[in-house]
Amino acid sequence: RARERRARFVGKNGACNVAHKNIREQGRFLQDVFTTLVDLKWPHTLLIFTMSFLCSWLLFGMVWWLIAFAHGDLDHSTRLQRDPGEGAAGSPASFVPCVTSIHSFTSAFLFSIEVQVTIGFGGRMVTEECPAAILVLIVQNIVGLVINAIMLGCIFMKTSQAHRRAETLIFSKHAVIALREGKLCFMLRVGDLRKSMIISATIRMQVVKKTASLEGEVVPLNQIDIQMENPVGGNSIFLVSPLIIYHVIDKNSPLYDISPMNLHHHEDLEIIVILEGVVETTGITTQARTSYLADEILWGQRFVPIVAEEDGRYSVDYSKFGNTVKVPTPSCTARQLEEDKSIM
Repeated sequence: RARERRARFVGKNGACNVAHKNIREQGRFLQDVFTTLVDLKWPHTLLIFTMSFLCSWLLFGMVWWLIAFAHGDLDHSTRLQRDPGEGAAGSPASFVPCVTSIHSFTSAFLFSIEVQVTIGFGGRMVTEECPAAILVLIVQNIVGLVINAIMLGCIFMKTSQAHRRAETLIFSKHAVIALREGKLCFMLRVGDLRKSMIISATIRMQVVKKTASLEGEVVPLNQIDIQMENPVGGNSIFLVSPLIIYHVIDKNSPLYDISPMNLHHHEDLEIIVILEGVVETTGITTQARTSYLADEILWGQRFVPIVAEEDGRYSVDYSKFGNTVKVPTPSCTARQLEEDKSIM
C-alpha cells in the first residue's frame, strides 16, 4: 500500500512551505512600509506605483483648481475666452492670475502633472501674484521627490533581490549515500551556473523531522544541525566549479541508524541544505535552499565526474550534473558498519 508523502518544509526550489494564519497584529506590517511594498507581488506593486502618482496628481490638481477659483482666475479666463480683444486698463486682459491658462479642473490637473514631473509645455505657469500658489508649488515638488524615491527604490529592490541570483545556484535532484574513505557518507552536488563568483560561500545542513521528548512533548518540525565536510575543509567553499558536499554518518549523526531497508520508511525525514554567500558583482548576500526527502536519497550510488581538462582549461559538463552510478556499498547502518570494523 502506497504511503502518503509528507509535506515538505522546504521545496526543491528553496521556497518555505509554511502558511501563516490568524495573525492578529496586522498593524506591525505598516510600521515597515518599504519592506511591505518590496514583499508584495508584482501586480500589487505596480498598482500601488500607479495609484500613488495618480492620486498625488489629482490631489494637487484639486488644490490648484481651488486656488484659481478663490482668486477668481476661472471667471476671468472665461471672460477672456469670450472677449479676446479687450486690453484696456480695468479690462479682463489686465488681470494677473495665480496660474496662467487655468480655466477648468482639467487644465488644473494638467498643470499638476507638469509641476510634479517637470514636463513644462509653457502654456501654464505660476505668477508672483499669489504667495499661496508659490508655497503649493514648493510642497508639490517635495512630495513628488519623496514619492519618486520610495517607489523607484521599491522597484529597484524588487528587481535586484538576492533570490534572483540564487536561481543560478543549483543542487542535484537526488542525494546519495555511499562509502568514502571507508565511511558511509551522505553526499550531494552543488554548482553555480554564472561566471561571477559567490564570495565567502558557506553551506550547512539540517535534518527536520518529527520528534518527541521524554516528557511527551511532540515537536513536529525539530531542526537538527548535522556536521558536513567539503573538499576544501570547513564550511567555506570555493564554488568556481561544481562540488560534492558530504556528511560523514558517524555516531553523532541523525542518520546513524538508517539502513537501505528502513530508509524509505522514514517518511518524516527531510534534509535541508542551505548555501549562503555574497554576490561578487553586487555585494548583496544571497541564499539558496533545497531539501531531500527519504525517497530522494539513493543508497549505494555515486555522482559521475563532470569536470575534464580540455585545451589547457577545465570544462564542466552540466548535462551530467545529477547523474549517478552504482557502487559497492554495505546494506547496513553506519552503527553496524562501525561495530563490524571494531570486531575485525
